[in-house]
Amino acid sequence: MAVPKKKTSKAKSRSRRASNWKLIAPSRSLCPNCSSAKLPHVVCPTCGWYNGRQAVEVD
Repeated sequence: MAVPKKKTSKAKSRSRRASNWKLIAPSRSLCPNCSSAKLPHVVCPTCGWYNGRQAVEVD
């Protein structure tokens, strides 16, 4: 079985764990109907269109 030759420092292990804490903004796409920004694969909150058809009635 493999055995580590050197002790892993606190900074190394903490930086490895910290890589999962990154905050990234969700990607955006443009609605083909009204050209407003929306999340991909989600009904447009402005006009209610999804996949080339009216999916939801928006007031």
